[in-house]
Amino acid sequence: MTLTRRHALLAGAALPFAAAVPVPARAAAEQQGSAVAPFRRFRLGRFEVTPLLAGTRVQENPKQIFGLNAPQDAFEAAARAAFLPTDRAQGFFTPTLVNTGTALILFDTGLSAEGIFAALAAAGHSPEQVDLVVITHMHGDHIGGLMTGDTPTFANARYLTGQVENDHWAQQSNDGYEAKMRPLLDRTGFVEPGAEIAPGITAVEAFGHTPGHMAYRLESGGQALMLTADTANHYVFSLGHPDWEVSFDADKAAAAATRRRIFGQIADDRIPFIGYHMPFPAIGYVERAGDGFRFVPESYQLMLNG
Repeated sequence: MTLTRRHALLAGAALPFAAAVPVPARAAAEQQGSAVAPFRRFRLGRFEVTPLLAGTRVQENPKQIFGLNAPQDAFEAAARAAFLPTDRAQGFFTPTLVNTGTALILFDTGLSAEGIFAALAAAGHSPEQVDLVVITHMHGDHIGGLMTGDTPTFANARYLTGQVENDHWAQQSNDGYEAKMRPLLDRTGFVEPGAEIAPGITAVEAFGHTPGHMAYRLESGGQALMLTADTANHYVFSLGHPDWEVSFDADKAAAAATRRRIFGQIADDRIPFIGYHMPFPAIGYVERAGDGFRFVPESYQLMLNG
């Protein structure tokens, strides 16, 4: 049978009507709601690095968190330029697991034991496998997963934190410290800036957010990465405007100076970083932009490491 041009035109004209005919569903599938995979894994030289999503939450009125001293119109303009709402922000809580090949090291523990346990399980690990837990600072969203009730979550782990940080909180009668950190002090070591806590992992002074807040630099096989913890709390407001005051920063001037120093080094070295509150998977680069920095999310760069 020969298909003429007229037949072809008639057949094409009928297609929209055929597409409009409803097709019955084979099964009633419920909508699941928004979701994010709870881990991301990549290689850094000999290291295997796994950011873990241990929790999220919506933060109301972000200007009162990330821009205390910012003019209202400037804050709203920065939000709109980044396609963000001005009245809400999304918080992410991202501990990082580093497998050096000889030890499994966890940096920070999230809001709760349940959150870090679920993220570890999704990534194929159990709390019992963790050899060392490093606490960058002692805000509740970093030490919240240390204990499950009265029992240490990481049964076989040693612990490490900054000496300055621990000395500060030990004198504060802080409920979180007393419940989560003090019970572990007999298994805890203390580190000073510049010390190597494991081959290729060095403590970096990042004071300001808390009195002894610490970042960590990872180096392996000629590759480097910085774990910045809470040096910057938001990828637009804190990186783009390092001098905007953050409500959670204990010493706001010192925190701003630390942001400029740490992220200036990251930008100049052109290395990636993992920020605890960056949009998950919390990995990116920064470049200098105006008076601050521009966040460049990691896409496939680290996948090429093998």
